[in-house]
Amino acid sequence: MRTSVATLIAIAFTATSAAAQEDSLHSTQLTTSREAGVLRVCADPDNLPASNQAGQGYEIKIAELIAQTWGWRVEYAWWPVRRGFFSRALNGRYCDVAITAPSGLDIAGVTGPYFRSGYYIVYREDSGLNLSSLADTTFRRLRIGVHILNSDAENTPPAMALSSYGVVGNLVGFPTNYSDMYRPDDIFRALGGSIDVAIVWGPIAGYFVQQSKVPLVMHKVAEDTVQGIPFVYSMGMGVRRRDTKFRDSLQAVIEQKRGDLVKILQSFNVPMLPLDSGAPAKAN
Repeated sequence: MRTSVATLIAIAFTATSAAAQEDSLHSTQLTTSREAGVLRVCADPDNLPASNQAGQGYEIKIAELIAQTWGWRVEYAWWPVRRGFFSRALNGRYCDVAITAPSGLDIAGVTGPYFRSGYYIVYREDSGLNLSSLADTTFRRLRIGVHILNSDAENTPPAMALSSYGVVGNLVGFPTNYSDMYRPDDIFRALGGSIDVAIVWGPIAGYFVQQSKVPLVMHKVAEDTVQGIPFVYSMGMGVRRRDTKFRDSLQAVIEQKRGDLVKILQSFNVPMLPLDSGAPAKAN
C-alpha cells in the first residue's frame, strides 16, 4: 500500500501548471550521461511555494544550496508536476533530480527524507470552528474545500477518508492546474465565502496562510489511516533509480546541510514534523 499512496502523493499533493508548458522541455532531453558540473533540476514553472520560473520557491533555494556546496551551476527543466513528472521528465532524462519526492516512490530512487509534513485543516480565525480530526461530526454540515486531481474531488486522500465518516456531497473542488484563471491561493480566499474549511497539504497551507490578509487558523489533521491512507508523509530528493552514486551524493548534502535545509523550509513557513528517526526538525 505504501507505494501506491506515495505515487498518489506525488500527483495530488503538488500543484500543477498548464499542460502546454510540457513542450518547452522537448529540446533539452539528455542523450548521454549527466553533464559534469551541472545540476539539472526538474521543476514546475508555476507551483509556489515549491518553485516557479521566476526563480522563487524552496525547491529553487535548495537546488542553489546543493550547487553552491558542489561548486556546480544549476539548470532547470520546467515541467508541470502531474502524471509523467517522474516517468517522463526524470526517467526520460530531461533532468537529473526532483528536489521533492515522497519516500517509497517506486519509479524513482529517493534519498532519505529531509522533511516531513502532513495535511492541515484551515479555516478563518473568526469562524468559531475548532477542528483537528476528520472524525468530527461538524464536517457533515460544512462546505469543505479540497484540491482536486483531474476533475474529481472525490479521489483525493481527505475526500476518501471523510467519506468513511459519512461526509459526502459537501466537497468543493479547487483545481491544481494553475493558470491566469485558477491560482494556488483561491482555496484560501474562498474561506468564509464558498467554503467554510479547507483541507490542504502542509507546505501549501503554511505558505498561503502566512500570506493571507485575513487571519487564518491551521491544525494538522490527526493521524488517520481510514482506507489505509495516512496524512503525514516524508519527503526526500528523487533521482533515476540506477543513479545510486548520485543519490548517495545528494544524501551526503542532506546530512551535511540539514540545518540549512530546515532554514529554507522555515522561510516559506513549511510546517515540519519530526522525521521517522524521532528527531525534530531544527535549524542550526
